[in-house]
Amino acid sequence: MITKRILYLVIVALAFSGCSKYGYVSLNFPQAPEAYMPDDVNFIAIVNRSLVEEEDVNDRVIEAIATSEIAGSDRLASDECIKGVYEGVKQLGGTQLIIPQEVRLYGTGTREMPDLLDWDLVAKICESEETDALLVLETFDSNTDLLMSAATNQVAAIISTGSPTASIPSQVKMNVVCYWRLYHPGTKSIIDQYQHTSYMTFDLNGGMPPPNALPETAYAAGIAYIQRYLPGFYVVRRDLYKRTSGSAKNQFMAGYRRAEVANWQGAIEIWDELSDDSKQKTAGRACLNIAVANEVLGNTDLALDWAKKSYEFYDDKLGRNYSKILLRRKSFED
Repeated sequence: MITKRILYLVIVALAFSGCSKYGYVSLNFPQAPEAYMPDDVNFIAIVNRSLVEEEDVNDRVIEAIATSEIAGSDRLASDECIKGVYEGVKQLGGTQLIIPQEVRLYGTGTREMPDLLDWDLVAKICESEETDALLVLETFDSNTDLLMSAATNQVAAIISTGSPTASIPSQVKMNVVCYWRLYHPGTKSIIDQYQHTSYMTFDLNGGMPPPNALPETAYAAGIAYIQRYLPGFYVVRRDLYKRTSGSAKNQFMAGYRRAEVANWQGAIEIWDELSDDSKQKTAGRACLNIAVANEVLGNTDLALDWAKKSYEFYDDKLGRNYSKILLRRKSFED
């Protein structure tokens, strides 16, 4: 079960370009999940409701042909989508997924949304499976852009040459549209309802997509749904100085080399010796670099102090901009 507290985690990548005086560090900060699992939900039953009963299958053939879908393929692919969720939920930690063997639910077989399940039925399924909630794949629909790609190629050929071409597209893009509902029988509430589209591109072989194209896309769609409950990351860039001029040049670059191998504390020790250098530019750059190093190490307050010092005492413009960034970050975190 995902905890609502996001642990502080920073992944660092240091980079520089050519002879530029600047380097930069990329920081990956945790981002809250899109959705949270309630604390009382530890066991979840999952059911595929996207299929239609056998006698209704023939009604789907015309639609399948019109949308470049292989008739009947969604029946197998939707199960792969369920498998993707089953695999992905292992990342939640503490949450277990149960696939009932005896439960069969039927829906529209299209992208049209079915009505909510009866709460008595939801409670009955959860009670029989000893689960706290019921996750339902309400709709599942797949398409390819094969026909559209072929038509686009023909139109382009007619415009450019005046006649159609016999060329065959080299790739196909599969797309899978899923709609999920997570039912909570205890409160008779919908914990989550979410529709998303997953895309994957495959090379054609003899004008046909590989047999694993749709199953892979469907499996990825299942994984994608579970990622709603997992923390993500956002990337920020922090500029710092690679070097300075004058007598402190070699010492300053020695600090940067330590930073390149993630020895940030060692880099701080070197730059700290230069933070009161008689040359204003060197001192300002050293303060700015110490500020960045402290943010990398998770010391945001110290980073702000050093960034302010670089600008207030030594008029370093990076320090001014960096101070504003850190103040904004602290306002979000407080």
